[in-house]
Amino acid sequence: MRIAIFGAGAIGGYLGAKLARAGVDVVLIARGPHLAAMRANGLRVLEGDDDFVAHPECTDDLNAVRDADAVFLTVKAHSLAGIAPQLSAALGPETAIVTGQNGIPWWYFQRYDGPLAGTHIESLDPGGVAARSIPIERVIGCVVWPAAETVEPGVIQHIEGTRFTLGEPDGTKSERCQALSAALVQAGLKAPVSPHIRREIWLKLLGNVSFNPLSALTRASLHEITGMPETRAVARAIMVEADSVARALGIEVQLSVDKRLAGADRVGVHKTSMLQDLETGRPMELEALVGSVVELGEQLDIDLPHLRTVYACTKLLAKTQQPQQAANEA
Repeated sequence: MRIAIFGAGAIGGYLGAKLARAGVDVVLIARGPHLAAMRANGLRVLEGDDDFVAHPECTDDLNAVRDADAVFLTVKAHSLAGIAPQLSAALGPETAIVTGQNGIPWWYFQRYDGPLAGTHIESLDPGGVAARSIPIERVIGCVVWPAAETVEPGVIQHIEGTRFTLGEPDGTKSERCQALSAALVQAGLKAPVSPHIRREIWLKLLGNVSFNPLSALTRASLHEITGMPETRAVARAIMVEADSVARALGIEVQLSVDKRLAGADRVGVHKTSMLQDLETGRPMELEALVGSVVELGEQLDIDLPHLRTVYACTKLLAKTQQPQQAANEA
């Protein structure tokens, strides 16, 4: 099996390095100083007692996906509209797209017979570009659990977690999912194939929808947010509100809100992806992680006072960061 990773940053790079070290045929698609460093020195992964350097194939040529059996899409959700048409045109006839974005994916209500079936979420896929470009038949869902950071070009710090939960949108346990799972397991990763991938999406989203915006607003780590009673209470309230949206969609998350809070506390001083983006001047995944839940709450007529307040504040923060982002991109 040949696997391409499009967007080989912290998570994509970690996955690619593990696959390459295990002898899996993998190509990483990246750009800029990170790509140059990987080509020159390999990709270094810091894992405490198991630091290593892998030497996967690395390129900035999107056509490298053409002969891949599967492409892990690990770019940020807000980047999808810009790259989906070009990615679709480069795919081979049988290439699967494995969506590794945080939050609710653009395809969530396709191949789905629950409440709001067929709904288009504008905050996730403005104008429906991703949905038109990437047919649902190509899609494999993936919930990414590892936490990692790019500490410098070509060097990734793995914080914790090794699970990449896979699942077909229609709930079947397909041969392609099983083959992909086997490749990840060969690399020392956990890769269960779930017939309930949407439930897995909500399980992770309960944490992301609360901790990501709170961390951006306060510049605090997970441990700091959960360690202060006042902010822990706000995080819990947001989780409860998001859980009410999941339940209205027929999803019962298989972990209580309090256990989810305790799990976040155990991660320690890790910075959320949204805080990492804020500190480096990159756009935050606000709509995928928060705005989409607010939009669904409106469609389901569910009151989300805590979530709407934090969303509004973080949206204003993102707006004030735009000049810095533009400077970084210049």
